[in-house]
Amino acid sequence: MGKLTIMEQFERADKGGYAVPHFNFSDIWDLEAIISAAEEMQSPVIVASNMKCASMHSPAVIAGMEKAMAARASVPVYLHLDHSTTVELCKEAVDAGYDTVMIDGSKLSLEENIACTKAVAEYAHKTGTFVEGEIGKIKGNTEEAQYTNGDFLVQVPDAVELVEKSGVDFLAVGVGTAHGFYQGKPEINFDRLREVNEALSLPLVLHGGTGIPEEDVRRAIANGINKMNVGTIIYHTNVVTIYKTLQERGDGIHTLDLMPESQKAIKEVVKGWIKVCMSEGKA
Repeated sequence: MGKLTIMEQFERADKGGYAVPHFNFSDIWDLEAIISAAEEMQSPVIVASNMKCASMHSPAVIAGMEKAMAARASVPVYLHLDHSTTVELCKEAVDAGYDTVMIDGSKLSLEENIACTKAVAEYAHKTGTFVEGEIGKIKGNTEEAQYTNGDFLVQVPDAVELVEKSGVDFLAVGVGTAHGFYQGKPEINFDRLREVNEALSLPLVLHGGTGIPEEDVRRAIANGINKMNVGTIIYHTNVVTIYKTLQERGDGIHTLDLMPESQKAIKEVVKGWIKVCMSEGKA
Protein backbone atom coordinates (compact mmCIF):
# COMPACT_ATOMS: atom_id res chain seq x y z
CA MET A 1 0.00 0.00 0.00
CA GLY A 2 1.27 3.48 -0.85
CA LYS A 3 1.64 6.39 1.53
CA LEU A 4 -1.61 7.61 3.04
CA THR A 5 -2.67 11.10 2.05
CA ILE A 6 -2.39 13.75 4.73
CA MET A 7 -6.18 13.83 5.01
CA GLU A 8 -6.17 10.10 5.73
CA GLN A 9 -3.50 10.72 8.36
CA PHE A 10 -5.68 13.39 9.95
CA GLU A 11 -8.64 11.02 10.00
CA ARG A 12 -6.54 8.39 11.76
CA ALA A 13 -5.29 11.00 14.22
CA ASP A 14 -8.81 12.19 14.96
CA LYS A 15 -10.01 8.67 15.65
CA GLY A 16 -6.87 7.78 17.60
CA GLY A 17 -6.84 10.86 19.83
CA TYR A 18 -3.49 12.30 18.72
CA ALA A 19 -2.22 15.02 16.38
CA VAL A 20 0.12 14.84 13.40
CA PRO A 21 3.15 17.00 14.33
CA HIS A 22 4.32 19.75 11.97
CA PHE A 23 7.86 21.15 12.20
CA ASN A 24 9.29 24.11 10.30
CA PHE A 25 12.76 23.75 8.81
CA SER A 26 15.11 26.19 7.13
CA ASP A 27 17.86 24.04 5.60
CA ILE A 28 18.96 20.49 4.88
CA TRP A 29 20.40 20.00 8.36
CA ASP A 30 17.29 20.62 10.44
CA LEU A 31 15.13 18.87 7.83
CA GLU A 32 17.26 15.75 8.15
CA ALA A 33 17.15 15.95 11.95
CA ILE A 34 13.34 16.23 11.99
CA ILE A 35 12.87 13.23 9.71
CA SER A 36 15.43 11.18 11.66
CA ALA A 37 13.63 11.91 14.94
CA ALA A 38 10.28 10.92 13.40
CA GLU A 39 11.83 7.65 12.25
CA GLU A 40 13.14 6.88 15.73
CA MET A 41 9.70 7.58 17.19
CA GLN A 42 7.85 5.90 14.30
CA SER A 43 5.63 8.93 13.85
CA PRO A 44 4.15 10.46 10.70
CA VAL A 45 5.52 13.97 10.29
CA ILE A 46 4.86 17.17 8.37
CA VAL A 47 7.94 19.19 7.43
CA ALA A 48 7.28 22.77 6.45
CA SER A 49 9.02 25.63 4.71
CA ASN A 50 7.54 28.97 5.62
CA MET A 51 7.06 31.75 3.10
CA LYS A 52 10.51 33.27 3.72
CA CYS A 53 12.25 29.93 3.35
CA ALA A 54 10.31 28.98 0.23
CA SER A 55 10.89 32.37 -1.38
CA MET A 56 14.63 32.31 -0.61
CA HIS A 57 15.40 28.80 -1.85
CA SER A 58 12.45 28.36 -4.27
CA PRO A 59 9.75 25.71 -3.87
CA ALA A 60 11.39 23.57 -6.56
CA VAL A 61 14.72 23.34 -4.71
CA ILE A 62 13.04 22.63 -1.37
CA ALA A 63 10.76 19.99 -2.86
CA GLY A 64 13.68 18.26 -4.55
CA MET A 65 15.59 18.08 -1.29
CA GLU A 66 12.62 16.92 0.76
CA LYS A 67 11.41 14.32 -1.72
CA ALA A 68 14.83 12.68 -1.80
CA MET A 69 14.88 12.42 1.98
CA ALA A 70 11.24 11.32 2.26
CA ALA A 71 11.79 8.56 -0.29
CA ARG A 72 14.34 6.85 1.94
CA ALA A 73 12.50 7.49 5.22
CA SER A 74 10.80 4.66 7.10
CA VAL A 75 7.86 6.87 8.11
CA PRO A 76 5.39 9.01 6.11
CA VAL A 77 6.81 12.50 5.52
CA TYR A 78 4.66 15.31 4.09
CA LEU A 79 5.99 18.59 2.66
CA HIS A 80 3.98 21.69 3.52
CA LEU A 81 4.14 25.36 2.54
CA ASP A 82 3.45 27.34 5.69
CA HIS A 83 1.80 30.76 5.93
CA SER A 84 1.97 31.89 2.33
CA THR A 85 0.09 35.14 1.94
CA THR A 86 0.18 34.97 -1.85
CA VAL A 87 -1.73 32.75 -4.23
CA GLU A 88 1.24 32.78 -6.60
CA LEU A 89 3.67 31.16 -4.14
CA CYS A 90 1.08 28.51 -3.31
CA LYS A 91 0.78 27.69 -7.00
CA GLU A 92 4.57 27.45 -7.31
CA ALA A 93 4.63 25.00 -4.40
CA VAL A 94 1.84 22.93 -5.94
CA ASP A 95 3.73 22.79 -9.24
CA ALA A 96 6.90 21.78 -7.37
CA GLY A 97 5.17 18.80 -5.78
CA TYR A 98 4.39 19.92 -2.24
CA ASP A 99 1.89 17.64 -0.50
CA THR A 100 0.04 20.53 1.11
CA VAL A 101 0.05 24.33 0.97
CA MET A 102 -1.27 26.98 3.31
CA ILE A 103 -2.83 30.19 2.06
CA ASP A 104 -3.03 32.65 4.94
CA GLY A 105 -5.75 35.19 4.27
CA SER A 106 -6.44 35.84 7.94
CA LYS A 107 -5.48 39.51 7.75
CA LEU A 108 -7.89 40.09 4.88
CA SER A 109 -11.61 40.65 5.02
CA LEU A 110 -13.69 37.49 5.14
CA GLU A 111 -14.69 37.93 1.50
CA GLU A 112 -11.08 38.37 0.39
CA ASN A 113 -9.97 35.43 2.52
CA ILE A 114 -12.60 33.23 0.90
CA ALA A 115 -11.59 34.39 -2.59
CA CYS A 116 -7.87 33.70 -2.24
CA THR A 117 -8.41 30.42 -0.41
CA LYS A 118 -10.83 29.27 -3.10
CA ALA A 119 -8.35 30.22 -5.84
CA VAL A 120 -5.61 28.13 -4.22
CA ALA A 121 -7.95 25.19 -3.52
CA GLU A 122 -9.20 25.07 -7.10
CA TYR A 123 -5.63 25.09 -8.44
CA ALA A 124 -4.23 22.63 -5.89
CA HIS A 125 -7.01 20.07 -6.10
CA LYS A 126 -6.30 19.50 -9.80
CA THR A 127 -3.06 17.76 -8.78
CA GLY A 128 -4.27 16.17 -5.56
CA THR A 129 -2.60 18.76 -3.33
CA PHE A 130 -4.42 19.65 -0.13
CA VAL A 131 -4.93 23.16 1.21
CA GLU A 132 -4.82 24.70 4.67
CA GLY A 133 -6.58 28.00 5.28
CA GLU A 134 -6.70 30.26 8.30
CA ILE A 135 -9.45 32.15 10.11
CA GLY A 136 -8.92 34.33 13.15
CA LYS A 137 -5.41 35.62 13.85
CA ILE A 138 -2.35 33.81 15.12
CA LYS A 139 -0.66 36.45 17.24
CA GLY A 140 3.00 37.29 16.74
CA ASN A 141 5.85 39.12 18.45
CA THR A 142 5.35 42.29 16.43
CA GLU A 143 1.59 42.07 16.10
CA GLU A 144 0.35 41.00 19.48
CA ALA A 145 -0.47 44.49 20.63
CA GLN A 146 -2.84 44.97 17.70
CA TYR A 147 -5.16 42.23 18.93
CA THR A 148 -7.18 43.27 21.96
CA ASN A 149 -10.50 42.39 23.57
CA GLY A 150 -10.55 39.01 21.89
CA ASP A 151 -10.63 40.31 18.31
CA PHE A 152 -7.97 37.75 17.36
CA LEU A 153 -10.42 34.94 18.04
CA VAL A 154 -11.99 32.98 15.23
CA GLN A 155 -15.69 33.71 14.82
CA VAL A 156 -17.63 30.50 14.31
CA PRO A 157 -19.99 31.79 11.56
CA ASP A 158 -16.97 33.15 9.66
CA ALA A 159 -15.21 29.80 9.88
CA VAL A 160 -18.28 27.98 8.59
CA GLU A 161 -18.67 30.41 5.68
CA LEU A 162 -14.99 30.15 4.73
CA VAL A 163 -15.11 26.36 4.67
CA GLU A 164 -18.38 26.17 2.76
CA LYS A 165 -17.38 28.67 0.07
CA SER A 166 -13.66 28.03 -0.42
CA GLY A 167 -13.22 24.26 -0.65
CA VAL A 168 -10.38 24.37 1.89
CA ASP A 169 -9.32 20.97 3.27
CA PHE A 170 -8.13 21.82 6.78
CA LEU A 171 -8.16 24.97 8.83
CA ALA A 172 -5.91 26.88 11.22
CA VAL A 173 -7.98 28.67 13.84
CA GLY A 174 -7.09 31.66 15.98
CA VAL A 175 -7.91 30.72 19.57
CA GLY A 176 -5.24 32.67 21.46
CA THR A 177 -1.95 31.11 20.41
CA ALA A 178 1.00 33.11 19.10
CA HIS A 179 4.09 32.66 16.98
CA GLY A 180 7.43 33.05 18.73
CA PHE A 181 8.10 32.77 22.45
CA TYR A 182 5.22 33.61 24.76
CA GLN A 183 5.33 36.36 27.34
CA GLY A 184 3.67 34.53 30.21
CA LYS A 185 1.40 31.50 29.94
CA PRO A 186 -0.52 31.08 26.66
CA GLU A 187 -4.22 31.73 27.06
CA ILE A 188 -6.07 29.38 24.74
CA ASN A 189 -9.82 29.85 24.43
CA PHE A 190 -10.86 26.19 24.59
CA ASP A 191 -14.54 27.08 24.55
CA ARG A 192 -14.14 28.75 21.16
CA LEU A 193 -12.07 25.85 19.88
CA ARG A 194 -14.77 23.41 20.92
CA GLU A 195 -17.46 25.54 19.25
CA VAL A 196 -15.54 25.63 15.97
CA ASN A 197 -14.89 21.90 16.10
CA GLU A 198 -18.58 21.19 16.66
CA ALA A 199 -19.57 23.46 13.75
CA LEU A 200 -17.10 22.00 11.22
CA SER A 201 -16.29 18.53 9.99
CA LEU A 202 -12.73 19.06 8.76
CA PRO A 203 -9.33 18.84 10.50
CA LEU A 204 -8.28 21.79 12.64
CA VAL A 205 -4.75 23.15 13.09
CA LEU A 206 -3.14 24.85 16.09
CA HIS A 207 -0.27 27.20 15.31
CA GLY A 208 2.24 28.63 17.77
CA GLY A 209 3.14 25.40 19.53
CA THR A 210 6.41 26.57 21.09
CA GLY A 211 5.80 27.32 24.76
CA ILE A 212 2.32 25.81 25.07
CA PRO A 213 2.19 23.51 28.12
CA GLU A 214 1.82 19.81 27.36
CA GLU A 215 -1.53 19.58 29.14
CA ASP A 216 -2.94 22.44 27.01
CA VAL A 217 -1.73 20.81 23.77
CA ARG A 218 -3.43 17.57 24.69
CA ARG A 219 -6.58 19.39 25.72
CA ALA A 220 -6.58 21.09 22.32
CA ILE A 221 -6.17 17.71 20.61
CA ALA A 222 -9.16 16.42 22.56
CA ASN A 223 -11.14 19.37 21.21
CA GLY A 224 -10.46 18.79 17.53
CA ILE A 225 -6.84 19.71 16.77
CA ASN A 226 -5.42 17.16 14.30
CA LYS A 227 -2.28 19.08 13.27
CA MET A 228 0.12 20.75 15.72
CA ASN A 229 2.56 23.35 14.39
CA VAL A 230 5.98 23.86 15.96
CA GLY A 231 8.58 26.22 14.51
CA THR A 232 10.29 28.72 16.80
CA ILE A 233 11.91 26.18 19.11
CA ILE A 234 13.43 24.40 16.09
CA TYR A 235 15.08 27.58 14.81
CA HIS A 236 16.11 28.61 18.31
CA THR A 237 17.67 25.24 19.13
CA ASN A 238 19.55 25.28 15.85
CA VAL A 239 21.08 28.72 16.37
CA VAL A 240 21.84 28.31 20.08
CA THR A 241 23.55 24.95 19.55
CA ILE A 242 25.65 26.25 16.66
CA TYR A 243 26.71 29.23 18.79
CA LYS A 244 27.60 27.00 21.73
CA THR A 245 29.59 24.59 19.56
CA LEU A 246 31.53 27.45 17.97
CA GLN A 247 32.39 28.82 21.40
CA GLU A 248 33.60 25.42 22.57
CA ARG A 249 35.49 24.30 19.44
CA GLY A 250 36.38 27.55 17.69
CA ASP A 251 35.46 28.98 14.32
CA GLY A 252 37.94 26.73 12.54
CA ILE A 253 35.52 23.82 12.84
CA HIS A 254 34.29 22.38 9.55
CA THR A 255 30.58 22.67 8.76
CA LEU A 256 30.32 18.90 8.54
CA ASP A 257 31.52 18.65 12.14
CA LEU A 258 29.52 21.64 13.38
CA MET A 259 26.04 20.82 12.17
CA PRO A 260 25.66 17.29 13.59
CA GLU A 261 25.77 18.82 17.07
CA SER A 262 22.81 21.00 16.16
CA GLN A 263 21.02 18.01 14.65
CA LYS A 264 21.34 16.05 17.90
CA ALA A 265 19.73 18.89 19.84
CA ILE A 266 16.95 19.37 17.28
CA LYS A 267 16.18 15.65 17.31
CA GLU A 268 15.61 15.71 21.07
CA VAL A 269 13.23 18.65 20.73
CA VAL A 270 11.31 16.94 17.93
CA LYS A 271 11.05 13.66 19.82
CA GLY A 272 9.71 15.53 22.83
CA TRP A 273 7.02 17.17 20.73
CA ILE A 274 6.07 13.89 19.10
CA LYS A 275 5.41 12.54 22.60
CA VAL A 276 3.32 15.60 23.43
CA CYS A 277 1.28 15.06 20.24
CA MET A 278 0.96 11.36 21.18
CA SER A 279 1.85 10.33 17.62
CA GLU A 280 4.72 7.98 18.47
CA GLY A 281 4.20 4.53 16.99
CA LYS A 282 1.48 5.82 14.66
CA ALA A 283 3.48 5.71 11.41
